[in-house]
Amino acid sequence: MAVSSVKANIDGQNYDLTYNGASGKWEATITAPSTTSWHEPENKYGVTVTATDDAGNVTVKDRTDATLGNSLKLRVLEKVKPTVTLSSPSSGARITNAKPPITFQLRDADSGIKIDSLELKIDGGTAITHNSSGMVVTSVTGGYDCTYTPPTALSNGAHTVTIQIGDNDGNTSTLLSSSFTIDTVAPTLNVSAPVEGLKTNKANLTVSGSTNDVTSSPVTVTITVNGVDQGAVTVTSGNFSKSVTLVNGANVIVVKAKDTAGLETTVTRNVTLDTVAPTITAVTLVPNPVDGGATFVISVTVTDE
Repeated sequence: MAVSSVKANIDGQNYDLTYNGASGKWEATITAPSTTSWHEPENKYGVTVTATDDAGNVTVKDRTDATLGNSLKLRVLEKVKPTVTLSSPSSGARITNAKPPITFQLRDADSGIKIDSLELKIDGGTAITHNSSGMVVTSVTGGYDCTYTPPTALSNGAHTVTIQIGDNDGNTSTLLSSSFTIDTVAPTLNVSAPVEGLKTNKANLTVSGSTNDVTSSPVTVTITVNGVDQGAVTVTSGNFSKSVTLVNGANVIVVKAKDTAGLETTVTRNVTLDTVAPTITAVTLVPNPVDGGATFVISVTVTDE
């Protein structure tokens, strides 16, 4: 008798094999399943081969066969890289928390994330893994949501975080790299004029001083007088000067310097404007008249509101 047909079944799909006279084998070129075999038993698809002769006799071999079983196991690998998405801190962020939570998502829709391949580094330092202190890993559909909080405060200044992950089929994500700045120090602010407690009879007053922030320049300066904003203040090489108008009586001048991280320094000056001259209401000379060379007393009554 002669073999009449040979068929293969892979992942529920049937394929007809064709006899090759040159090799003496039944062959077919088959497109592999589009998804990984990672989730199959032994991470492999089972292949079932059915041979039929022209008398109708049938032989079936599959992955359970003691002799040919290992030859009927097909490993299929996905070729799509897993992804890493960073939620915070965003690229270019300026943060006032020296232990900022680093929040990110790991996703792979096929073979799945290999979580023990996780590598997070801050400033190129020692790799931080999924079971490092400060790392919280939550399993979600398609991967993991992760948050890493540095146990030790980061220094003020620029920092770079890198994250990379692999999947179960050996693909590695594109290296994610993001930079941010830690700033826990408010800007310096020196108000050179006016001095605290100044009393003046001039309604026009110049508020001047200097400010600086090493980490998060430029610094924005605002000035209010009695709660009223005095408009834009120009800061040149850290120096500022602004003319304001006082009201008669007590005036509260508030100067604020704010850096790009949102940290503020405030200086308050209390200034009094008095434009009313004193009033002389009475004068007495005793004795009057007075002998030449003798003394007399002058008494003056003065009021000033």
